[in-house]
Amino acid sequence: MNRALKIGILEGDDIGLEVVPETIKVMKAAAAKAGLAIEWFPMPIGKTAFDKSGYTLPPGTLEKLFTLDGWVLGPIGHQAYPKDNPNAINPHPILRKNYDLFANIRPSKSLPGLPALYPDVDLVIVRENNEGFPPDRNVYEGSGEFRPSPDMTISVRVITRQASSKVARASFELARTRPRKKVTAVHKNTVFKLGCGMFAEECRKIAEQFPDIAYNEVLVDTFATRLVMKPQDFDVVVTTNTFGDILSDAAAGLTGGLGLAAGLSAGPDRAMAQATHGSAPDIAGKNIANPYAMIVSGQMLLEWLGRKHSEPKAVEAALLIDKAIDRVIRERKSLTGDLGGKATTSQMGDAIVAAM
Repeated sequence: MNRALKIGILEGDDIGLEVVPETIKVMKAAAAKAGLAIEWFPMPIGKTAFDKSGYTLPPGTLEKLFTLDGWVLGPIGHQAYPKDNPNAINPHPILRKNYDLFANIRPSKSLPGLPALYPDVDLVIVRENNEGFPPDRNVYEGSGEFRPSPDMTISVRVITRQASSKVARASFELARTRPRKKVTAVHKNTVFKLGCGMFAEECRKIAEQFPDIAYNEVLVDTFATRLVMKPQDFDVVVTTNTFGDILSDAAAGLTGGLGLAAGLSAGPDRAMAQATHGSAPDIAGKNIANPYAMIVSGQMLLEWLGRKHSEPKAVEAALLIDKAIDRVIRERKSLTGDLGGKATTSQMGDAIVAAM
């Protein structure tokens, strides 16, 4: 690139105010070591923004994000927002739809030295992010869930060829960067013959364009069984929104829990680093939250930006973070309490920086 990357910082709520600063600290250290130029743009969001401006998503934020290459979003505690204020909205679906962040990428990996139900797991679930069953993002206006009578609720599921094709392509492109080069499409076309049938059709079309990638399909119920019996069989898994939401949390449970569950929402032009876990208000402000998932999400953002913009320094910075985290975990001297250590949030972040 002939310019600096532009990355936003949106700390979010509760432990986001602790784990996001550690993530940025690690990303800055890796960028400095790799010689990568980054311009940083702190932006208010969530309850902190609401207390100052009266908006959880302040006016001008969406416009500003359009000028950036990506951003780090901390966990959002929207359940605690005022229920009767139209300005106290959940920013998640708006950010995902506004920038077409169609692929939610969630890795699950067994880490040496940490407790996990299975060793040697290294899979990534790529979940379609902007349609499906979630009623806050599958229609242009209104809601995809409604109640025509007191005793009936109807939920609409939306599957389109365009979204299915895009998320399938993202999965195959990701598989090309991994050693096993394998994609598994998960659906239920035996029952949802049209919806899942369309998703499967688009996955097969994309598979034909990637002859170097092994491809297979598994019904979602069969996949659930195989995931909990032998998760080592899977590499990159692509699926629809709700299936992916459930299965990615299950995969996280197999490899250590949501405290280790990183995530990246990626679109055609921008990406958002966002850990899978919630805002954990019960431990907020105590400097004990595990920053691993948020830091790895930032690492994923740098790698994605590096590949998107053909910027080897960003890929190098991501690799530096990956190796540093691996070293800190193997040494087990600076881990937070949930990982069996006694370090604080900031001490673990400091250790990862020092390991670089």
